[in-house]
Amino acid sequence: MAITAALVKELREMTGAGMMDAKKALTETDGNMEAAVDWLRTKGLAKAAKKSGRTAAEGLVAVAVDGGTAVAVEVNSETDFVAKNAEFQGMVAKFAQTALGVSDVEALKAAEVDGKTVETTLTDAIAKIGENMALRRMAKLTGDSVVTYVHNAAADGMGKIGVLVALKGADNGIGRQIAMHVAAVNPASLGAADLDPSLIERERTVLTEQARESGKPDAVIEKMIEGRMKKFLSEVTLLGQAFVINPDLTVEAAAKDAGVEITGFVRIEVGEGIEKEEEDFAAEVAKTLKG
Repeated sequence: MAITAALVKELREMTGAGMMDAKKALTETDGNMEAAVDWLRTKGLAKAAKKSGRTAAEGLVAVAVDGGTAVAVEVNSETDFVAKNAEFQGMVAKFAQTALGVSDVEALKAAEVDGKTVETTLTDAIAKIGENMALRRMAKLTGDSVVTYVHNAAADGMGKIGVLVALKGADNGIGRQIAMHVAAVNPASLGAADLDPSLIERERTVLTEQARESGKPDAVIEKMIEGRMKKFLSEVTLLGQAFVINPDLTVEAAAKDAGVEITGFVRIEVGEGIEKEEEDFAAEVAKTLKG
């Protein structure tokens, strides 16, 4: 039976096994899915398969920088206990360093760390540590200067929030301040031109309805809408926001005063967007002890 990419993908999703392991399992079992799952179990990947359905919303974001290039990588685990594990942290740090040489998360999964692919390394860690884990995201920025910042650091270069800021011009210390601002305020985009059009449209619709309720003439309503939209954009875009270090200046003005231009930023927070199962602390401890 032909082993198609679709079959390999299906088995990987079922078991959490690496691509090459899944392909070999299907080859050895002539494409029989159930037999392939059992084959993976006999090779010591049963634990990874058993854990793969659990929600992994904890973990770490690690950052790494090399000259004018920086990356941020998010690796998730089920509990914060694992995020504090030195072995897990070492693995995440290696993933971040490896990410400097690839373009996206799929390429990172296929890249090698200590003689194994990142994806296989992660699968092995799932089997050994006993929790589901996921290499969820990576982001890369380049610039004349690229600054990294980690908030709630668990170890050097990794924590709950990772920020990258790319600058045009030589950084004189303003980069870290801007990165801290990004971590604290969480802007939606760099500038108005980068903002999601659907977000702008949704806000304009709401503001339009609010303005119409005032009963004022259309010409006045239009001015009200434009004024409120301007205020909205200043609040959600990095360049327009009041700088947390000096609220009398916008972030853009503060950067200009420092002789640099902000060309991009990335902010990754562990678990954002993942619907986490509610579980009390005692239950979490009990689950961890059971493995």
